[in-house]
Amino acid sequence: MIKIKRALISVSDKDKLLDLAKVLTDFNVEILSTGGTAKLLNDNSITVTEVSDYTKFPEMLEGRVKTLHPKIHGGILAKRNDDHLKTLRENNIETIDLVVVNLYPFEATIEKPNCSLEDAIENIDIGGPTMIRSAAKNFESVAVLTSCEDYDLFIEEFKKNKGALDRDFRFNLAKKAFTHTARYDAAISTYLTQDEGHFPNVLGQVLNKEMEMRYGENPHQKAAFFKFNKEIPGALSNFTQLQGKELSFNNLNDSDGAWECVKSFKEPTCVIVKHANPCGVCSAKTPSDAYQGAFNTDPTSAFGGIIAFNVEVDGAAAELIMKQFVEVIIAPSYSSEALKIFQTKENIRLLQVPLGHSTNQLDFKKIGGGFLVQSADEHELDIDACEIVTKLKPSPKDLSDLKFAWQVAQYVKSNAIVFCRDKKTLGVGAGQMSRVDSTKIAAIKAENAGLSLKGSVVASDAFFPFRDGLDVLAQYGAKYVIQPGGSMRDSEVIEAANEHGLVMLFTKIRHFRH
Repeated sequence: MIKIKRALISVSDKDKLLDLAKVLTDFNVEILSTGGTAKLLNDNSITVTEVSDYTKFPEMLEGRVKTLHPKIHGGILAKRNDDHLKTLRENNIETIDLVVVNLYPFEATIEKPNCSLEDAIENIDIGGPTMIRSAAKNFESVAVLTSCEDYDLFIEEFKKNKGALDRDFRFNLAKKAFTHTARYDAAISTYLTQDEGHFPNVLGQVLNKEMEMRYGENPHQKAAFFKFNKEIPGALSNFTQLQGKELSFNNLNDSDGAWECVKSFKEPTCVIVKHANPCGVCSAKTPSDAYQGAFNTDPTSAFGGIIAFNVEVDGAAAELIMKQFVEVIIAPSYSSEALKIFQTKENIRLLQVPLGHSTNQLDFKKIGGGFLVQSADEHELDIDACEIVTKLKPSPKDLSDLKFAWQVAQYVKSNAIVFCRDKKTLGVGAGQMSRVDSTKIAAIKAENAGLSLKGSVVASDAFFPFRDGLDVLAQYGAKYVIQPGGSMRDSEVIEAANEHGLVMLFTKIRHFRH
C-alpha cells in the first residue's frame, strides 16, 4: 500500500473534479495545481498550492512552461528507497504520490472546421504527457489518473483503504495512462503527417475496444470490436442496437457490407447480404416493395441474412420481413409500428445507424505480419460520361438500370457478375476464379428463383478478357452490359456484343473487391 499524501492536479476536462478533490481534502492530502484548475478548486473552498509557489519558479512562455521543473518531476519519479529519498531531502524536494492530469484537447481542436496548423500546434500538450509518463513509469510509488471516468472507482478504492492504494490498482492505472498518451501521440502524428496522395512512413491509428465478441468467424477464434477514436459519419460503427441477441463477429462483418452498399443509393433501397455478398438488392418507391424485390432475387440465400435499408422501416416492410428468418436488420430509423412488430421476435437484432458520408477513409486488408492500406473505393459513376461502344444505344431507362447494376456490382466479391432489371437484382454471381463461372452461377440463381433474364442488364466489376463472357450473357437473354473495358481483346468483345445485338458501355474504372 502507498499512502497518498500529496497530489498534483492539472486537467483540461474538469468533469467530476470537485468530487475527487473534496475526497482528497477529507483525507488531508495536499493538493498542488496550476492555472484554471487551481482557480476552480480555490473558488470552491478547496485549499490549493499553486505549482509556481511550490517550485519558486514562475509560469512562463505564455504558460508553455509550468510543471517542467525538478521539484515536480523529482517528486514524481523518485523511488521510495533510501537512496532516492536522501537525494530528495538534499534538494528540498517532496514526494508526489498522485498525479491527476488530462491533456489539452488536441483532437477536439483539429475537428473544428477552420482549425489552423497554428491552433493545432498550440494544443499539443508537453508538460501533461511528461507528468503522466513519469507517474506511470513509477507506479510502484505513484498513482496516476488520466480520465474522469476512473474517478469514482478511485474514490471507492481510496476510501476503502483509508487514503492508500494497492499495487495492482496503481498498475492498472499506469497501463491506462500509457494508453492515454499513446493515443494522444498517435492523433498528433496522424494529423501532422497526413498528405493527400501519400502515406506516412509510420501509420498511427487509434482504436478503442467497444465490445468483446463471443468468438470470431469460427468458435475457436477470439474476437472483439474496436472502433476508431474519431467518429466517421455514416459508418456502421455508429450503430445503436435497439433489440436482439448479442452481436457476433460475422453479424458485424456482413452488416458492414450491407450498410455500405445500401447507403450508396439515393432512392429507397433494400440490400440483403449473406456471407459478405449482396444476394438481393432493389430500389423502389416504398421500403416494403424494395424488400420484396430484394428477397425475390434469392429467397434461399436470404434465409438468415442481413437486411439493410437506407430509409425508415415502416410497418408494412416489418410485416413482410417477419415471414423469414433474419439475423440483423439495419436502418436509419424505424416507425413505432415496425418496432412493435419486431418486438414479437426479441432475438432479431435491430441496428439503427445515422446516414452520412465521409471521405478519405482508409481501407485495411490483413496479410501475414501486416496490413495492406489503400484509400476507400468511393468512386461515384457518372453514367452519362460512360462510353457507348456498340452500334445499339441505351434509352434513359436503360441507363438508369445500368447504373443500378454497376452500383450493386461494386459491393460483390470479385469476380462479380450482376443481372438486373427495373432496379432489381435477378441473379448475382460472386467470388469465382472465372468470370464465365460467375455468370453461370448468377443465371442458375435466377432460374432457381423463377426469374427470367430476358432483356436483362448485366454489370461486371472488371473487364471481360475474352468474348466468351459476352457469348454466355447473350445465351441467357441479357441485352445490356456495363463493364470497365480496357482488355487487350476489347475489339473482340465489342464485336461479340454487336453480333448478339447487345448494348454495351465502358466505365473505364473497375471495382475489384477481395
